[in-house]
Amino acid sequence: MLFNSFAFICFLPIVFILYWYVFKTRRWQNFLIVIASYIFYGWWNWRFLLLIAFTSFCSFINGLLISKYEGKRNIQKVISASNIIINLLILSIFKYYHFFVDNLDVLLSNLGYHIDWVTMNIVLPVGISFYTFQALSYTIDIYQKKIKPTTNIIDFFAYISFFPQLVAGPIERATNLLPQFQVKRTFDYSKATDGCRQMLWGFFKKIVIADNCATIVNANWEHYQDIGGITLLIIGILFTFQIYCDFSGYSDIAIGCARLFGFNLMRNFNYPYFSRNIPEFWRRWHISLMTWFRDYIYFPLGGSHCSKLKTIRNIFIVWGISGLWHGANWTFVFWGLYHATLLAIYNALGINTKYKHEAAHGKQIPNIKEFVQIIITFFLTIIGWIIFRAESLKQAADYIYSMFTNYSFDPNKLYGKTIILCLIMTFIEWMQRDKQHPLQFPDNKLFNHRTVRWSIYYFIILFIIMFAGKNQTFIYFQF
Repeated sequence: MLFNSFAFICFLPIVFILYWYVFKTRRWQNFLIVIASYIFYGWWNWRFLLLIAFTSFCSFINGLLISKYEGKRNIQKVISASNIIINLLILSIFKYYHFFVDNLDVLLSNLGYHIDWVTMNIVLPVGISFYTFQALSYTIDIYQKKIKPTTNIIDFFAYISFFPQLVAGPIERATNLLPQFQVKRTFDYSKATDGCRQMLWGFFKKIVIADNCATIVNANWEHYQDIGGITLLIIGILFTFQIYCDFSGYSDIAIGCARLFGFNLMRNFNYPYFSRNIPEFWRRWHISLMTWFRDYIYFPLGGSHCSKLKTIRNIFIVWGISGLWHGANWTFVFWGLYHATLLAIYNALGINTKYKHEAAHGKQIPNIKEFVQIIITFFLTIIGWIIFRAESLKQAADYIYSMFTNYSFDPNKLYGKTIILCLIMTFIEWMQRDKQHPLQFPDNKLFNHRTVRWSIYYFIILFIIMFAGKNQTFIYFQF
């Protein structure tokens, strides 16, 4: 079920009313969440429910077994490793089977061997990478004694399948989200209204910005060879806005929706395009995934508390895996290695952790140095997103080469309306960059006035109605 669909518009208020006015106890509310989440997820394909139920059941039993053998670390290690292997094996089969088979076939063919592989028509389940990583965090956190396993299977199934963030994150940790299912929740009007505001901003970014950008990008990408370099740059910029507004828009809707039910999800985006270097960008983009890789892969490898050479090795391992996590294509792997190279350079220069506050902290306008840094970082991300969007490494290379060498320009392809919409969104986020989301109003007399606030809400709704793009599925559903 898509957030930007009529089905969800009907689904959400029904679940909300049942949750707060019918299923009033914690246990019944959690049971309702499981049922609602399975309806939400099964809306695409009911067969996907078997897979998420199996993943949930295996991880639940695994947690109990780890607890049963408390003090026997060798046995616990085997139990924990077995569940990790099961989850990764499921993910590999559904997401990477054809990728590995196709590449192995090419390799063996070059060596003079031909093998008739078993072909399977495998459909990639929506959001499998997200809920698999959420299940893995539970197993790892129990093994590392960061959390005790739950004995309530309903609580656990609700944690894995919680519908607001089920298919595209944020990727929650058991240490944060699971305890929220284990305590009584009461309706908080201020939290719910703030959640609605964040959802409204998420819908604006998705429907107005991302969907309009997607229409232009999709219409031009397939025949990029016939387009001038300046136009290719504009299309690259539009895809950069598309993927940000699509994914962060989803996160805003998910986080806001969760707040309607009394849950606090972790922040997933912190205005990444205002970053002054690439390390800062990755501390602000898809925070739940980046911190997952940091805590469960980068730190166990030694992180940065080792030699420079090993630190760089760790960066490349993490980003190679990160690229592969995004999809079964060499473009994703190369995209990961591209950013690993940039991060390794910043690390070698000792400026990878330089910025702790937002750009122009305490000011409205950045100084010249910060402005130049933001532009350079933004351009580097554009190059990365072109690689990410490409269907092959050759296409990525050709696109970037044409962008730098073909200076022809078609004035009919300025896409002024969409560019202006992007600039409006950017300006609003810049002015509110110290807030959790742009519609989190400052505490002053002007914004405390009900008429002012509702005027802003109606204006945004009107903008959504007037400038809605062609309905597009969320990009990260494919991951």
